[in-house]
Order: sequence, then C-alpha cells, then structure tokens
Amino acid sequence: MWWALWAALRTYAPYVTFPVAFVVGAVGYHVERGLRGRAPPAEEERSIAERRDERRLREM
Repeated sequence: MWWALWAALRTYAPYVTFPVAFVVGAVGYHVERGLRGRAPPAEEERSIAERRDERRLREM
C-alpha cells in the first residue's frame, strides 16, 4: 500500500507542488501585509538625495 502511495506522489509531485506553494505564498503574503500595516503615502516619503540636500541647506 505504501509503495503505491509513494509512486503516486512521485508521479504527480509537479502537479501537487505548484498549487501548494501558491497557496502557502498567498497566505504568507496576506499575513505579512496584515502584520506590517499600511505603507506610508508616497508623497510623505522623500528620497535619500532630497533628505541629503535639505540637511546640507540646514547646515549652511
């Protein structure tokens, strides 16, 4: 009995692996998204170059 189960799993592994990996990835994506919260709006984020320029202007 076990040999038949292992043979079937070995034969159909590519067809089983992708859907399982897809579901695990989707669940992980949504869990992480829920734990991290919302991303800050894009207009509030400044690039490193903009921050550096502002810091240099303040230091003058």
